Amino acid sequence: NLKAVEPIIKAEVNVKEIDLLKDASQVLVKTIKPNFKALGPKCGKIMKEVAATITAFSNEEICKFEQTGAKTIVVNGQTIDLTLDDVTIISKDIPGWQVANEGHITVALDTTLTEDLVNEGIAREFVNRIQNLRKESGFDVTDKINLQIQKHNAINKAIEIHKTYIASETLCADIQLVDEINIDNKKLVDIDADVQTYMAVQKV
Repeated sequence: NLKAVEPIIKAEVNVKEIDLLKDASQVLVKTIKPNFKALGPKCGKIMKEVAATITAFSNEEICKFEQTGAKTIVVNGQTIDLTLDDVTIISKDIPGWQVANEGHITVALDTTLTEDLVNEGIAREFVNRIQNLRKESGFDVTDKINLQIQKHNAINKAIEIHKTYIASETLCADIQLVDEINIDNKKLVDIDADVQTYMAVQKV
């Protein structure tokens, strides 16, 4: 049961929400191709017409076929009972989504970055940099610290919003956003390819 392991999946792959769709026809764009090797014994001389009928399935028909695992078509007066082994179904990438297929399972990942997600990402990057700075400074894992971060327009809002999270993850007793750090042990850190700032830590 996917719901039983949903918290683990979200934590491991850094996903905010998981939605299980019974009908993905309005969300995912699918294409279908005949499996000529499997269809050969069923279709014989009308293979060309059967293949044309299959490739003409609508997106809704493909999704329903995928759900039920069976579909019956009539070609040139001959009834053909199709199974999923007779076809290959592929989900296309759509704008803002990444789509992957494995067997009869389709997963679509919404890759649109909202401002909230960007700020969360910045906060996590800072946690990582602060933890590294703690180690480099020789602090014990239980040592509480005071932290100064030099202001940068790209990171100020994220720090303010997620200050409590950053503090709890790094044992910061106090986090200050400052115009300029005057402590000698300040260190230049890269938050991403375009953002650099200075940080300094002191043991409480």
